[in-house]
Amino acid sequence: MAINPMTYEAQFFGFTPQTFIQRLYTACQDCIFDAMLQVETVILKKLEELPECGISPLHIRRGTEKFLLFLTENFNELFGKMEEMLLQLVLNIPKNVLLPEDKVHKQYPYSKEQVQALQDEIHQLQEQYRAEVCAGQVLRAELEEQEIVRAELEKILQCCVEFENICREHWNCSFGESFAFLTPRVKKLQDALKNVKQKSKKLKKCDTES
Repeated sequence: MAINPMTYEAQFFGFTPQTFIQRLYTACQDCIFDAMLQVETVILKKLEELPECGISPLHIRRGTEKFLLFLTENFNELFGKMEEMLLQLVLNIPKNVLLPEDKVHKQYPYSKEQVQALQDEIHQLQEQYRAEVCAGQVLRAELEEQEIVRAELEKILQCCVEFENICREHWNCSFGESFAFLTPRVKKLQDALKNVKQKSKKLKKCDTES
């Protein structure tokens, strides 16, 4: 069986004409083999009813094989003609026929250079889109950080307001005066805490060495 590429027909039918022909040929061959097997079975049953005819099952099998060979040779010859007719008259799309999905190419023809330019532009737009997505992710992360900082600042502001109210209510002074008064004392406490931590580290080191 001749095999010719028929890509446009495959686009229309959803399968290649050669595949259809091959499956049709295989199905017909299977039918012939099954028919011959049934015929041979019937002949052998009839042969059992005529034990004195002098024909053995081996003769029947040889006759079946010869007849099957004859049928196969003639079938191949006829199928070759049918294949040619199918490929030319049934499974063939004429050169002047345009499939509906390809009419847009005829209506809006593009050269290879134009197609390449469009592909380059699409690639560029995709890269810009990826960059904008990354930038958006960075901005969202910064906004989240700003929200956290804003919440902390609001807490600090609330503490300052409460502290100022306490200063006015109990000490009869402003927040600024109280802050200036407490700053050096807080610094002394920080220095004392630092000294304690250093001495603690030295003690731990001595304990380890001993």
